[in-house]
Amino acid sequence: MFLSGRGPVISGKLRRMSIKAALIDLSGTLHVEDDPTPNAVEALARLRDSGVAVKFVTNTTKDSKGTLHERLCRIGFQLDSSEIYSSLSAAVTFAQSGKLNPYYLLSEDARQDFPPEDPNRCPDSVVVGLAPKAFNYEQMNKAFNVLLQNKEHKLVAIHQGKYYKRSDGLALGPGCFVKGLEYATGCKAELIGKPNPYFFKGALDGLDPSFCVMIGDDANDDIGGAMAMGLQGILVKTGKYLPDVVLSPPPTALVENFAEAVDWILKKNLA
Repeated sequence: MFLSGRGPVISGKLRRMSIKAALIDLSGTLHVEDDPTPNAVEALARLRDSGVAVKFVTNTTKDSKGTLHERLCRIGFQLDSSEIYSSLSAAVTFAQSGKLNPYYLLSEDARQDFPPEDPNRCPDSVVVGLAPKAFNYEQMNKAFNVLLQNKEHKLVAIHQGKYYKRSDGLALGPGCFVKGLEYATGCKAELIGKPNPYFFKGALDGLDPSFCVMIGDDANDDIGGAMAMGLQGILVKTGKYLPDVVLSPPPTALVENFAEAVDWILKKNLA
């Protein structure tokens, strides 16, 4: 359920607004590591006060939902952990619905969001997230052999981002490791996170996408994926934004940062 910060959104005012809910990317959009983007804390409060419902949607697979929530609160944002919908959340649901017993290429923290492996069953799938310490020959070779043993084994890519933003610059994402396993085994990865429709359907939770907007720094995964589902898309020039990445059709709006995205939404709802 979408929350406004005060409970379910059902007001008459909301029914008159052209944008009723916002999906908000986290890393690179709302913050970069432990630093909020310019005026983001105050802007989020203004967005909530306007009556627009919010949900925080992220492809972050290095941190568990608990760690994400703690970090955001520590750097000044006010939110409930139930407002965070991550690709980890979607991947847990996918693994449970398929009754999978995966071998995990995940960080230790992200692993906390998943159920334990069943020691009485052989691994029948591989789940890959952003796990720098796991991307070594030994663990990649283990994943390779799990997939090679049976072509029916699933390769589950929580996301396959090319890169992400850190405080010291852009850093390599899990996409090249997913592609490497695809190449070596002949398995086609099941993509769970943005821009997959599976992710956005779970994040929308039944809400009409024509009344929703996605705010993000990734032209393809955030904005392209959302617009393909019928949402409007606001691309921000923070985080991993690169001016030479061209999106077709173009974003609904291109703004400097999250605070300007909130200004755009508030003006549109007053029109």
